[in-house]
Amino acid sequence: MTSPAVPARRIPEAVHRRRWVILGVLMMSLLIVVLDNSILNVAIKTISTPAPTGLGATQSQVEWAINAYTLVFAGLLFTAGLLGDRLGRKKVLICGLAVFGAGSALAAFSGSPAELIGFRAIMGLGAAFVMPATMAVLMYVFERDEQPKAIGIWTGGVGLAIAIGPITGGLLLDHFWWGSVFLVNVPIVALAVALMLWLVPDSRDPSPGRIDPVGVVLSVAGLVLLVYGIIMGGRLADFTDVTVLSTIGAGLAVLAAFVMFEKRSDHPSVDISAFGNKVFSASIAAIALVFFALMGVTFFAVFYLQSVRGHSPLETGVLMLPLAATQMLFAPRARLMVDRIGSRITTTAGLVVLAATLAAFVLLDRDTPIWFLEVVFFLMGTGMAYVMTPVSVVVMQALPREKAGTASALSNTFRQVGGALGIAILGSVLSTAYRGDIEEELGLLPPGARHAAGESIEATLAVADRLGPRGEALAGAAGDAFLHAMHVTALCGAVVAVLGAVVVAAFLPGRTPVVEGDGREREPVTVAD
Repeated sequence: MTSPAVPARRIPEAVHRRRWVILGVLMMSLLIVVLDNSILNVAIKTISTPAPTGLGATQSQVEWAINAYTLVFAGLLFTAGLLGDRLGRKKVLICGLAVFGAGSALAAFSGSPAELIGFRAIMGLGAAFVMPATMAVLMYVFERDEQPKAIGIWTGGVGLAIAIGPITGGLLLDHFWWGSVFLVNVPIVALAVALMLWLVPDSRDPSPGRIDPVGVVLSVAGLVLLVYGIIMGGRLADFTDVTVLSTIGAGLAVLAAFVMFEKRSDHPSVDISAFGNKVFSASIAAIALVFFALMGVTFFAVFYLQSVRGHSPLETGVLMLPLAATQMLFAPRARLMVDRIGSRITTTAGLVVLAATLAAFVLLDRDTPIWFLEVVFFLMGTGMAYVMTPVSVVVMQALPREKAGTASALSNTFRQVGGALGIAILGSVLSTAYRGDIEEELGLLPPGARHAAGESIEATLAVADRLGPRGEALAGAAGDAFLHAMHVTALCGAVVAVLGAVVVAAFLPGRTPVVEGDGREREPVTVAD
């Protein structure tokens, strides 16, 4: 009897032997990029506090400190992926880490919210070249049959970073000044670069396309205008304002121009035709919607735990641990569920669980037992894990291996755009609902102080603290108004998650085809035990 032929290995033997060690180095690079945002989420309240404790940033400035990073990151991911495929992913990865480290050092010593926003943009520039390169290298060092497992571990690394971030941030804020949450990145970057130089092989696309500067400019401009308009609407508590509507409209028009330009370009930043594949588009949409919910929920959960419940930054990090730890635990195992029941059922169930946990936030008040919140976080992280791994595998295996940088850029662009819009839209809903509820109580304040005091619960509590005993009633009203605003915001997030469940249920395949050694696909065969 003749044994079946073993497909020829496309990866050099020396690289194949150390592939898992290389994955560990890639995850360290990923860790530093994701860790930064999760640390910053815990530091939001401290940065909002007036100097010398913080920078006295308003809610919109805090949102921009997050979104400046995210928008530069998302806007440049297309080009970063193309440059990695063209110049060499290892070179691009090391350069990105160096820029990220420099931006972190500068951000740590920011003297104002405006400086912090600018330095965060520099960090986003470096991160744009890091994240797609890590996934592209992963696709190069692993054979196709091992890629789902490696992507699951990579996705779990995001959970690890999210888990470590809040605790690290809390520890740093308990012992050092707020800038330490950025300065901690520098030694990690140095170690990652050293290991990268030693262990990680370089790779590139043998037939790269040209760079698309017009597409990059259009995408960045469109995203900035769109999100700025949404933030402005939340700050003014009026989405019908002419300036708000015109800014949002201009953003949508520029993004539409971006799509048209990419369709006609002979060297597009992104192949728009790939979105004609319904499975690919549904997977991309699921990635965006999950991070929309994750970033939006993290944003208001921090204020709930610290401003309403009175927990310290470190306690907040520990309490949010289940949300991240479950992603780290279950993301690498999600592929096993996909093998059993298929991508459609796995991802639909994950999004339904996510929607249910978001809706559960309406049950939270000042005195809700903390175990209930921990259960909600645990189930939320579990649901996200069973969405992210299957859809990431679909996206990364949809394009040729030589275009791994581009595929990774697409996946991470929608991940970051979803997160940015989650913060902007849900943050704006939160701000609008909060201002509407607290407006009557602010009527007792001098006219000049009313607008600033109504921007966020932190601003209101700062005014109440200055009033002494007379401010106790205002502080209580602020807590009540925030709880109502949080309930409204959480329900909006739940609706988005339900929409995602409908999309993946309609378009994702029931079972993932198995790829033969010659590259042809066949339906999977169920083997009896």
